[in-house]
Amino acid sequence: MPIPVMPILKFVLAALALILATPCAAGPAEDRAAILAVVARMEAAWNRGDFRGYMAGFRNPDVVFVSGGKFQDGWQGTLDHYVRDYGASPATRGALHFYDMKVELLAPDAAMLVGRYHLERPVHAAEGVNTRLFRKIGGQWLITLNHVSAYDVPPAPILPAPPSAPAAPSDRPAN
Repeated sequence: MPIPVMPILKFVLAALALILATPCAAGPAEDRAAILAVVARMEAAWNRGDFRGYMAGFRNPDVVFVSGGKFQDGWQGTLDHYVRDYGASPATRGALHFYDMKVELLAPDAAMLVGRYHLERPVHAAEGVNTRLFRKIGGQWLITLNHVSAYDVPPAPILPAPPSAPAAPSDRPAN
C-alpha cells in the first residue's frame, strides 16, 4: 500500500512553519549583553534626572531592594526614596557610573550581576557594590533583587601649595 504523500507533506510544512515562527532563545553572550544594556540604560536615565527611567530596570511592583541595611518598600518605595533623597537638583543627584560588572547566568531566565558604582557629587560622593538578581520575564531582563553595599568617599585632602623656589642668583637685584 502506497504512503499518501500529500498529508505527510502538509504535516512537514506545518511543522517547519511552527519551528520558523518560534523565536530562538538567546545565547549566553546575547543574555549578558542584554543585562549590561539594562544597566547602561539605567545609568543614562539617572544622569539625566529621569528616576522613572532608572526604575524601568527593576521589576514593578515587587522588586526586593536593600540599601543601608534597610528594605525599601518595593518599586514605588524605591522610586520615592530616589526622588526624595536625590531629586532636589543635579548636584544632589550627582553623576552615576557603573563599572567592573560581572554577569553570571544561573539559568535561562536567571542571572546574577555583581558590579561596582561611583556616585560623584559635590557633597557626599559615594561608591560601593551592587549585587543584583536578574530574571527574564516576558523576554525582558529585570532586576528582581538589588542589594547595595555603599560607603561615603572621603573628600580629597587639600594639599598646601608647594613652597616657591628661591630666585636664581642672576635674578637677584644687585646691591
